[in-house]
Amino acid sequence: MGVLAAYASLAFPLAAAFIALQVIIPTFYAESTALSLSAIGGLLLLARLADTVTDPLVGYWSDCNNSSFGRRKVFVVAAAPLVALSVWFLFMPPADASGFYLLGWTVAIYVAGTLSIVPTSAWAAELSDDYNQRSIIAGSRVAFGLSGTLASLLIVALFSGADSQNLGGALQAITWLVMITLLLATLWAAWRVPDVAQTRLPGQSVRAAWQLMLAPNPFRQLLLSFLFNAVGNAIPATLFLLYVTHVLVVPAQAGAFLFLYFVAAALAVPFWLAVSKRLGKHRTWSIAMVLACLFFIWTPFLDTDSVLWFYLIVVATGFTTGADLSLPSAINADVIEWDALENGYRRPGLFFALWGTASKLSYALAIGIAFPLLDLTGFDARQNNGEGPLLWLAILYGGPCILFKLAAIASLRHYPITEAVHRDIRRQLDERAASGA
Repeated sequence: MGVLAAYASLAFPLAAAFIALQVIIPTFYAESTALSLSAIGGLLLLARLADTVTDPLVGYWSDCNNSSFGRRKVFVVAAAPLVALSVWFLFMPPADASGFYLLGWTVAIYVAGTLSIVPTSAWAAELSDDYNQRSIIAGSRVAFGLSGTLASLLIVALFSGADSQNLGGALQAITWLVMITLLLATLWAAWRVPDVAQTRLPGQSVRAAWQLMLAPNPFRQLLLSFLFNAVGNAIPATLFLLYVTHVLVVPAQAGAFLFLYFVAAALAVPFWLAVSKRLGKHRTWSIAMVLACLFFIWTPFLDTDSVLWFYLIVVATGFTTGADLSLPSAINADVIEWDALENGYRRPGLFFALWGTASKLSYALAIGIAFPLLDLTGFDARQNNGEGPLLWLAILYGGPCILFKLAAIASLRHYPITEAVHRDIRRQLDERAASGA
């Protein structure tokens, strides 16, 4: 348990930082700087797109690394000061912060995060090769990550408001939370968690990775479903503060909404893990996505008199998010054995690097879709808006989420790697290893 907790603790500071980056930073810069919604959306999209190329590079580098300190942990330790520096400047900008300032420090925190997150994700796949134990590892990491998320949101709730001055104070407090916990978690994991697994890479790794993406296979199927679902989650996350402030007109309750959402997600993780043992991980994930659609369908119809109904939607969709956070990465870890059997390679760094690229692309697409479309409707974050722009804000908050989740469910149909199939893959790999093949 000590090893598991030490490993999972790495998720706390990163989750605390990235929930603020995702939910608070766009609205904070929109309200406190001269940048337009389209400019902020475009700059954050550009930063995300620029960062997508770093995931495969870091994944390949960590797979090839033979440091005696540890193949994965050397990246985690090196990334920590870079994450801290980026958080400091991005979360506490000067009054005259420009678009170049926002772009530069957003790129910096994304790259620093990549240096930590991709090796950490690959590290999880190397801690166990058991189908259900991997769900426990993923669930533990999710638990620490959600704790970091909740800590950030609790800070926002304590500052009780969504105006730029309150958001600025909350970001300063979150900065110190990230820096302190990042130091403690990095030292604990570096000392406690073993990192001795071996990799097996193709001679032409870039070409082999491209072939993996082009050919129909379980990894490509899973990755496409993950991307669709992630975009579906990212759009309402990006518009959340604007929706609460201008549609529901309860900005002071934004922190409470987010806190309840992630509490529900945290409480739901054991439930979804238990269900996945009976139904399988990919089927359970599909069920959770269907349930999320059934609740998001009501969000365009809410107004200032529907706050209590929104609390119900927040709790319900947070509960389904517990599956989104815990199951897909555990499924991805299983595909590494499929790759080892099918292609003869063991390259978890590459698999989770492409996973990270898809995650970043999803948030880039969400910002690039939501903010410019909202700008086209005439919506202005700095003033009161008419019924038309507010209606479009409500539609954009819930509608695209449903469409993307339905696409994710369709993409996951007939996914082939069940627990029984994975067990057979492991048996064949063990037989191959015993015969020296």
